[in-house]
Amino acid sequence: MIPTLLGVLTLLMAAFTLLPLTRIRHWSVRIMDFPRLQLAALWAMLLIADLAVSQLAFGLRVSLAVIAVAGLVYQAHWIVPYTRLFPCESARTRQHDRQRQVRLLTANVLTSNHDSDKLLAIVEREQPDVLVTLESDDWWQQRLDVLEANSEQYGYTHTLKCPLDNLYGMHVYSRLPLHDASIDYLVEEDVPSMHAQLELASGDRVRVHFLHPAPPSPTENDESSERDAELIIVARSVADSQQPVIVTGDLNDVAWSRTTRLFRKLSGLLDPRVGRGMFNTFHANIPLLRWPLDHLFHSEHFSVVRVARMEAFGSDHFPLLTELALTPAQDTDETLDAPEPDADDQAEASETANDENVSQQDVPKPGR
Repeated sequence: MIPTLLGVLTLLMAAFTLLPLTRIRHWSVRIMDFPRLQLAALWAMLLIADLAVSQLAFGLRVSLAVIAVAGLVYQAHWIVPYTRLFPCESARTRQHDRQRQVRLLTANVLTSNHDSDKLLAIVEREQPDVLVTLESDDWWQQRLDVLEANSEQYGYTHTLKCPLDNLYGMHVYSRLPLHDASIDYLVEEDVPSMHAQLELASGDRVRVHFLHPAPPSPTENDESSERDAELIIVARSVADSQQPVIVTGDLNDVAWSRTTRLFRKLSGLLDPRVGRGMFNTFHANIPLLRWPLDHLFHSEHFSVVRVARMEAFGSDHFPLLTELALTPAQDTDETLDAPEPDADDQAEASETANDENVSQQDVPKPGR
């Protein structure tokens, strides 16, 4: 009985591990991209069981143990880059001129969560230059507008507002001026994104894109095509930008997925979490099922001052705080180059964008 159970569990785990290697876009396959840390832990537990159960014949024990080790190593190689065991991709800043720094707080508020006071307390404590909220509807706008109305206390006089009750509302409250700003629907007619030039206190301007594509799931899109297409066209749009660039939001994808890796390759943007930590922002209420869904990527013009996950405030997401300095990396030995796309990557990206009938030309280019 026990040998049979271990064999079945090994086969199931192998299937969960191998399925993401396919290009099948159905949500039931793409969801397996998410729990790599959890799958690594399960492989480790399975390995211990294989070695501990005395009823197993020697040959079967060795076979199951080898498969478990292979599964553990495979899952680990995806998540190790998001630990301190790996070199940083984004340099640590040596530039402390606050005039050339920008602090961003990204928070998926969860539309049904009405604990706005906790989020406002985080804003008041951390003093971000830019607050980006996702899933914010009219109720949330009414509560957050105090940031704009009470300028003496908060100072968020520059805003972009798109309240929606479909879980894809979005707001930006900024202390720094926003130029050439727009709200656009890049792929789906009810899923907005925001684009602007952000003017730092130094006068430097940064191209910013705020995204929240719909995920592949039983309640949203059956396939990942819409999400993937939005990330691909934004990536291609910023790839040739001479301006400093920041892309942030709830991308409904994990840092190590095929699509996010493709985004990084196509865009040339850096991920400040590499070498620093996972900063798992979802699910705030289920500690054993957490992964990094909220992201910030930046161009090589920036170095990193701070990345931190804030405390829970009633949402199913934790807020993500990222502080960057506008300065080239000064210690290249501690950083990695952004990954580059090959011909297969470009072909896959073109196919996905064409399937949704979108292109990089659909993405606003603030400042051009």
